Amino acid sequence: MLKLRLQRRGKKNYATYRVVVAQASAPIQGKFIDDLGFYNPHSNTFTVEGEAVQKWLKQGAKPSTTVHNLLVTHGLIQGEKVTSWRPKQKPQEAQSTPPASTGKPQGESKPEEATKG
Repeated sequence: MLKLRLQRRGKKNYATYRVVVAQASAPIQGKFIDDLGFYNPHSNTFTVEGEAVQKWLKQGAKPSTTVHNLLVTHGLIQGEKVTSWRPKQKPQEAQSTPPASTGKPQGESKPEEATKG
């Protein structure tokens, strides 16, 4: 299966990305079939060949979540943005219930220390 995805380039602490078409099983830094453009998140520059993107999508290539969202943002494809992850939600029950018991029977308790006086 073919994927449109980002391939990291650039210097340390200053990543830029190439938008490429590659086999889904190929490594991220490995071989790719076609180079479609680039994305620089620091300057928010996204430049791709629109006709080439449409050609690969018609041939059945699937965009990664990030590439899909970039294509939707820049108006190259129609649709909704896709959420790739969701933050953990705190369970509501755990906040309203009392803390768990320590496992000791209710009648037994730790003896109070006598105060010196």
